[in-house]
Amino acid sequence: MISPVLEESMLKRAIKSGLINVKIYDLRDHSHNKHKKIDSRPYGGGPGMVLGAEPILRAHKEAKGRKKKTLTILLTPNGKQFNNKYAKDLSRKYKDIIIICGHYEGIDARVEKILKPVKLSIGPFILTGGELAALAIVDSTSRYLPGVLGNENSLEETRYATDQVYTRPEKLKWKDKNYKVPDVLLTGHHKNIEEWHKKQNEKRNKES
Repeated sequence: MISPVLEESMLKRAIKSGLINVKIYDLRDHSHNKHKKIDSRPYGGGPGMVLGAEPILRAHKEAKGRKKKTLTILLTPNGKQFNNKYAKDLSRKYKDIIIICGHYEGIDARVEKILKPVKLSIGPFILTGGELAALAIVDSTSRYLPGVLGNENSLEETRYATDQVYTRPEKLKWKDKNYKVPDVLLTGHHKNIEEWHKKQNEKRNKES
């Protein structure tokens, strides 16, 4: 699930340029079970399967190696809400980050007790696995590294957060209706344009 995303667009260019490095550790490679099994039924009963502690701990040990300042993140629905500020902090404070992706009904609680990771969630919803969440964190954090976007002005939050953007043509006709680019955006008056964007953002925030 992870590799194909890393081979596209900005992440691909960032990896190729050496701006970021992403290594994937398959838990099955760290299983001592002859069938490479990494999960089992939960003690005390319950539905689903639980990822065992040992494969995760071994994979974490290999990933960390001799690195001293390494942040370990455990993705879980009850973790702290991930946001842009946190992504920016990650990009500035840490060179090495290990992300543990939960799956099935979760992971053995002893992993958290032993590794003491930072627990994160990308939103108030549950996914079938942590891979998509890990990719979201990699993508969001990488944007703040110099050179990844090519132009730092591409960081929307450094200007104004708005979805009111337009491009050519100036006049668009669709299903017998005309849609025109707002006049202020055609003036070239940067101060007025920025004020317009701010008002649109304020309007959107009130509506939400």
